[in-house]
Amino acid sequence: MKGWIFDASPLILLGKIDQLHLIETLSPEFRVPKPVAEEILQGPPNDAAIKWLTAESNYNHIVDTPKAPDFLAQWDLGSGEAAVLSLGLSENDAAVVLDDLAARKFATTFQLPLLGTLGLLIRAKQQGSVHQLAPLISHLDAVGANLSQAVMTHALKLAGEDGNGINILPP
Repeated sequence: MKGWIFDASPLILLGKIDQLHLIETLSPEFRVPKPVAEEILQGPPNDAAIKWLTAESNYNHIVDTPKAPDFLAQWDLGSGEAAVLSLGLSENDAAVVLDDLAARKFATTFQLPLLGTLGLLIRAKQQGSVHQLAPLISHLDAVGANLSQAVMTHALKLAGEDGNGINILPP
């Protein structure tokens, strides 16, 4: 697979929980479409995602995207999501990394390899880059990731943390 194509929310959320370093480890060929970079750069100057994105080592990962196909406009997505999906459609060997529900439905409908913030963290755990997922999920929830109890519980089960006696999530 030719790397991952990132939308803004996974980058912003990973920045808020101090886990942006996982991207280079898990997908050294990652890309950030220019509209996504522009969206992130509009945030507060002390935002971790802005600092990470503007670091010299990551600047070359910001890429142009092809014109979005006309049928993509019918999905009423933001410019960042549309750019991620447009690039994903033009390449058949890259995964799109996004959390937006409508964008995820598009990716599923058009059979694009798909990953979200939690999926990235689960992969990091499976590959040994993260030792425990539970504290990261708790932190994501605390910074406003808007995850349902069912999604958090399912992620913990996928990460093999369901039988450890660890219950960081409220009942």
